[in-house]
Amino acid sequence: MSRNTTATIDDIEQLLGRPFCRGESYAVFQADCLEAMRGLPTGMVDLTITSPPYNIGKEYETPLELDQYVDWCESWLAELYRLTRTDGALWLNLGYIPVSGTAKALPLPYLLWNKSSFYLVQEIVWNYGAGVAGKKFLSPRNEKFLWYVKNEQEYCFNLDSIRDPDVKYPQQKKNGKLRCNTIGKNPSDVWQIAKVTSGEDRSSPERAPHPAQFPLDLVERIVLGFSDEGDMVLDPFMGSGTTADACIRHGRNVVGFEVNVEYCRYVAKRLKRVNEDQRSLLFEA
Repeated sequence: MSRNTTATIDDIEQLLGRPFCRGESYAVFQADCLEAMRGLPTGMVDLTITSPPYNIGKEYETPLELDQYVDWCESWLAELYRLTRTDGALWLNLGYIPVSGTAKALPLPYLLWNKSSFYLVQEIVWNYGAGVAGKKFLSPRNEKFLWYVKNEQEYCFNLDSIRDPDVKYPQQKKNGKLRCNTIGKNPSDVWQIAKVTSGEDRSSPERAPHPAQFPLDLVERIVLGFSDEGDMVLDPFMGSGTTADACIRHGRNVVGFEVNVEYCRYVAKRLKRVNEDQRSLLFEA
């Protein structure tokens, strides 16, 4: 059950106006996230899952001077903190950035981890298995997630929902009792989940027209482990819509912001399809 979510999708539509697309449990707005978040009520979000632009010149961003980029990140992080419930959380995906004369690939967590009032629980390493091959450096194969909470003593953690069934010694006992949980073990802080690939003969089935797409398996683990059914989830940098997709599949409400109209069009089609699939499953049940 939801932990008393304070705003509904209808409430948010009344505050922000007509979304680009919406369903019973979701709304996506073509909007700058900082401007849009300022129009939302304090304490309405249970969980945020997002990945901001990395300031490296991707097609969906205009690079800023490094100090300006950090200041911009501080601004939207402050809004996320305001919007988050007292027992809510933020899962923030960050990659790497080159810094002239200083670093080839500086992990963004080094710059941003303490730029908000959130409490940092843990850094999670996402090992995605494939990527650029290096000749004068080790081949990059990971990005980071920073798991933040608002209250270090009280937050949602549904361990049983995300246990790893791959237990090395499932029958091992101590004093006649099984040493491991029969559901599975606690996942480590290194998650080995394949990235969404592109290219001829290697493109992932879920490939979307977005150059930096979350795999659904990755976001589903966060949704299941760190929110409850009926909770309100936010993604201020919606991109290809994977956060919303996972939320619809698992009974969460979700609001997203995306400035690029082409991505919004793709997300609208994707979420309509997912919503219809979920309704079909309910009907069959």
